[in-house]
Amino acid sequence: MEHDPDRRFSLVQVTATDWAIHDLHYPTDDHRRVVCTIFEDAPTEVEVLWRRDLPLALRYSSAEEVLHAVRRFQDASRATRPIQIPHHPPPRRSDPGRNPFR
Repeated sequence: MEHDPDRRFSLVQVTATDWAIHDLHYPTDDHRRVVCTIFEDAPTEVEVLWRRDLPLALRYSSAEEVLHAVRRFQDASRATRPIQIPHHPPPRRSDPGRNPFR
């Protein structure tokens, strides 16, 4: 399967019944490139061996479904911006002899 150059993950068929998902952010010889390996258990079921700690299922209906799950997870993990924390200057003391914490 040919990968979309705008996508980070690619599904690669290794044998007639085995696939791998590659993270294209890493070079070919980097072990972090392989996200998971996928093995066909039955014509309608595949088993996933995750090479990364991802909170995703171990069984899917197809290798393409695994790829979509990885992409959805990646898109969701970067979907929100950091929450801005307001910064305020310290309160001014109006009377130097008065304790503002009382």
